Amino acid sequence: MEMRRLGVTGPEVSAVGLGCMAMSDAYGPADERESIATIHSALDAGVDLVDTGDFYGMGHNELLIGDALRARRREDVVISVKFGGLRSPDRAVLGVDARPAAVKTFLAYTLRRLRTDYVDVYRPARLDPDVPIEETVGAIAECVAAGWVRHVGLSEVGPSTIRRAAAVHPICDLQIEYSLLSRGIEREILPACRELGIGITAYGILSRGLLSGHWAAGRALAPYDIRNHAPRFQPGNVEGNLALVESLRAVAARVGGTVAQVAIAWVLARGVDIVPLVGARTRERLAESLGSLELSLPDDAVSEIEQAVPPGAALGTRYATAQMAHLDSEA
Repeated sequence: MEMRRLGVTGPEVSAVGLGCMAMSDAYGPADERESIATIHSALDAGVDLVDTGDFYGMGHNELLIGDALRARRREDVVISVKFGGLRSPDRAVLGVDARPAAVKTFLAYTLRRLRTDYVDVYRPARLDPDVPIEETVGAIAECVAAGWVRHVGLSEVGPSTIRRAAAVHPICDLQIEYSLLSRGIEREILPACRELGIGITAYGILSRGLLSGHWAAGRALAPYDIRNHAPRFQPGNVEGNLALVESLRAVAARVGGTVAQVAIAWVLARGVDIVPLVGARTRERLAESLGSLELSLPDDAVSEIEQAVPPGAALGTRYATAQMAHLDSEA
């Protein structure tokens, strides 16, 4: 397994990480046994970065990971956790809480659910508009000093917030959406992170399945599947986005890979400071995704990929309008 470092100050991790959100109902019901088997398969393949959020399945995701890691050596796994997302029993999103007291409260529950005494990377899921980032990062820094957290990360914030946070405590990485369909970080955010020595953990690299090569227009979705409200999956948008995928499929065939493998390999090729998170929830999809590590993309293939899916070609925003308004990274 190729290894990469999360920024200048962060841990060395596998070149791809495993994002576990889809294992807790985000895309409809998931098979818990298969999810655990997928985590085990990832670890056996050398993937040591496991990413979650305390609000994924309202704690279910952390409990699942805790079960999966029960028989594994804790030091062999790098656990990254997002916190602060507020949910109600009906799964509604209620906002974010990143007050210092909330930081430590969320962490206490996370440690218990994960059955561990420390988290490797801890990060607010979103910027809390009512709490200065300096206060939130300062609280995480206190958790670092106490030994409960090893590294401080950020998620979905813009250059100004990144700089303010880094002035309080070293930031190892920024977790943010980055894919062929979402290239907004290239303008200001990625340069700022590189200037400050902050790595990128890229989520949404297959754009929630659009770039998987397995999606079809009109596909039925489970009632709680978050893609029901995602603009890029809406009629009128999804057809145009899938046309881009078909152009990408032709390039994939030429280089001997699948659409998903080419999309992941493209992110991997954007820099050794970028670690893509693979959101597989089955062993079959995991195996396909890990095949991207064996895929060599010559310069002409990269050019073809970017011609097939040029910047700004995606139809629809990353999130619905209300959610976009809460993204500091889009401000």
